[in-house]
Amino acid sequence: MSSLSDYIDRYPTVHIEREDGVLTLRLHKDGGPFLWDERTHHDLGELFEYINGDYENRVVVLTGTGDAYCAAVDTEDFMRQATVDGPNYMVRLYRDGVRMLRNFVGLEIPVIAAINGPVVTHSELPLLADVVLVSETAEFRDEAHMVQGIPPTDGMQIVWSNLIGINRARHFLMTGRTIKAEEALELGVAAEVLPSEELVPRALDLARQWAKLPLWSLQNTRAALNQPWRRAFAEDLHSGLAYEYMSMFAAMSAR
Repeated sequence: MSSLSDYIDRYPTVHIEREDGVLTLRLHKDGGPFLWDERTHHDLGELFEYINGDYENRVVVLTGTGDAYCAAVDTEDFMRQATVDGPNYMVRLYRDGVRMLRNFVGLEIPVIAAINGPVVTHSELPLLADVVLVSETAEFRDEAHMVQGIPPTDGMQIVWSNLIGINRARHFLMTGRTIKAEEALELGVAAEVLPSEELVPRALDLARQWAKLPLWSLQNTRAALNQPWRRAFAEDLHSGLAYEYMSMFAAMSAR
């Protein structure tokens, strides 16, 4: 069991608040648009464990800050941590990656993603939400993998292949191309496209409706509709992460 006080102020890049059972997670970097860094890669898996153990949570809303959901990748932060951890770094990075995605897919209450702008890495995470809402300014591309010589196999390949088909996913992941909001809607990546000012209010309105339902109903609905993702991650996540981190280790060793 956990309570909100255990985790509300624990994570420097996640602003957390809860009202009437709706837990809002807003990613940020020093109060501005979020940059994907090593600390967050480590923290999110633990945070999702806390959320699952807190029965006051009934619905999760995941969003970003300002005009971007994830504005950039802080590659230097990952390199700094590699220097600190030494030979154990790849082991920890691998474990953190598995824990983050497994625990997100393993959340037992519904999740709504409110994608408030561009997503340049780890777009698989918000796209695993039960309902994906995007602003008119949202767009998806992958700046962290193939364009930097790293296989896009940390869950990106699983989510994008299932959402848009294998050939489209390969083109997206291997070329670094951008998918804008309206195309995301047409491809089935997003459920709704909204003006920026309406995005989070729409997510919260939907979340409040769900939060009034019995907890057993929310949990069983989540379990039933989320089972294909759990199955896909059980089959393919470990091998995919191994491909990625072997390549990262080779790249770092060549420096």
